[in-house]
Amino acid sequence: MRFIIYGTGAIGGTFAARLALSGYNVTGIARGPHLAAIKDAGLTLRTPADTHVVSLDCVADPGEIDFKPDDVIFLTMKTQDTPAALARLRAAGVKEQAIVCAQNGVANERFALRLFPNVYGMMMLMPATHMVPGEVNAFGVPKYGVLDIGRYPAGDDVLAEQLTAALNASGFAAYTSADVMQSKYTKLLMNLGNIVHAVMDKGEASTALTGKVRAEGAAVLRAAGIAFNTQDSRSETDIQEKDIAGVDRIGSSSAQSLARNAGSIETDYLNGEIVLLGRLNGVETPANAYLTRLAQDLVSGRVKRADISAEQISAGAGL
Repeated sequence: MRFIIYGTGAIGGTFAARLALSGYNVTGIARGPHLAAIKDAGLTLRTPADTHVVSLDCVADPGEIDFKPDDVIFLTMKTQDTPAALARLRAAGVKEQAIVCAQNGVANERFALRLFPNVYGMMMLMPATHMVPGEVNAFGVPKYGVLDIGRYPAGDDVLAEQLTAALNASGFAAYTSADVMQSKYTKLLMNLGNIVHAVMDKGEASTALTGKVRAEGAAVLRAAGIAFNTQDSRSETDIQEKDIAGVDRIGSSSAQSLARNAGSIETDYLNGEIVLLGRLNGVETPANAYLTRLAQDLVSGRVKRADISAEQISAGAGL
């Protein structure tokens, strides 16, 4: 079994490095300066305990890979990039290979199942950053991340068990799940605060707004009849965040996108998912709708982070 890690940023880079260090066959797909840095000097993984430089096969496009029937493809890009990535996989000849959606949000699995028959969901609690080409930072201890893995839309099978075993052997706390989407909807509620923390400093205002968007999200999921959990206690036992010497913890994936001027952000598939479900089920979601618009204004440059105050954000969200 070979692991194809499509997107070797914070999440994908951590998977690629740890699986390779554990002796698994890994090929990465990256782009731009990050790809050049990996090809030139390897992929650097920094953790609270140590630093590894991993020699990693890495390409710019799936068309450069000779795919085998037992390859397992991890999608680790942001959701807004998933449709194009899936199209590139199909153009490269991928057909029956397993597609694992190791991504935030709940839209990726549906995108993938439209094109490929063997799709798996993965819920991740994994504090990691990627800000410098050729480098990723994983802040989780004692495990790098907590993972739930299962077939989409539901079910468990031999491959899910094999993936769980490989990831456990590589330093993750991985669990198989026959209802992985319940875990992913639970994580979706957590991720609704990503854009809040990206645009507001910690304090009473951000805490109040995070509570509001999550309350809207929970109301929408209940109205839609979608199961979720209120919390995941494994974040207290399997993983905690610890500082890495000399490395700033930028924050969520949304904060990293804004800090890198990435040109896009995944808010449409986090808060925007709640807005969509609210509209479909007759539930108002003003705070999530406002933050979805604000995220796009920030990405486009129509609004500058320095020009909007916490009071303005709170007012816009209806607090």
